[in-house]
Amino acid sequence: MTTVVDKSIEVDVPVSTAYNQWTQFEEFPRFMGGVQEVRQLDDRRMHWVARIAGVRREWDATVLEQVPDEKVAWAATEGATNAGAVYFQPVGTGRTRVRLHLEYEPEGLVEKAGDKLDIVEKQAESDLEKFKSFIESRGVETGAWRGSIGEGLGVGTPGVAHAAASQGDSGRAGASGLADVKHRSSDDDRVADATERDYVVTEIDRPAPDTTTYPGGPVSEPNRPL
Repeated sequence: MTTVVDKSIEVDVPVSTAYNQWTQFEEFPRFMGGVQEVRQLDDRRMHWVARIAGVRREWDATVLEQVPDEKVAWAATEGATNAGAVYFQPVGTGRTRVRLHLEYEPEGLVEKAGDKLDIVEKQAESDLEKFKSFIESRGVETGAWRGSIGEGLGVGTPGVAHAAASQGDSGRAGASGLADVKHRSSDDDRVADATERDYVVTEIDRPAPDTTTYPGGPVSEPNRPL
């Protein structure tokens, strides 16, 4: 069953600053809990490593539409099935509303049990709060890419149907967040019940405080500081 998450937050920076920071995909682990790595393959393609409801997952995603200061939309092409978009809207002088719409298919017993507890929805809300703290504390973006992808194609807000080609991985991308799940009974109902009862959300170890100054650089240069 598809899970839909739709969350928004207002940040005290201009829309261009909020949007520019979001284009720096490889820095997502700095404010997204559970995201361990985002590797930029080119302007459109990324490889993700994350934990979803305690399960390590990997997937490749492609940007379907990117409109400066307005929108970034994506869909998975391989691995964990997910898709969505983030929207940016100015609300007064120097303030921006950031709205995240995400759809994904939970796979495997542990992930489905975590879905019952709204783990991903709570994580998305927390990630937006951390993004707000991150960009407001800096006041400026760490880099920017102002190019467009698929502008005018009317992609809308992608859902999991756009990610059908990924076909998921049945939750087999990594080990469960429950250390003892492999010792439990193979009976599906008993494992699911135990998972929902015992599941504890843990914060992924954060990278050490950043000591590198990432130059924004001319907006015509590559969009992701490496």
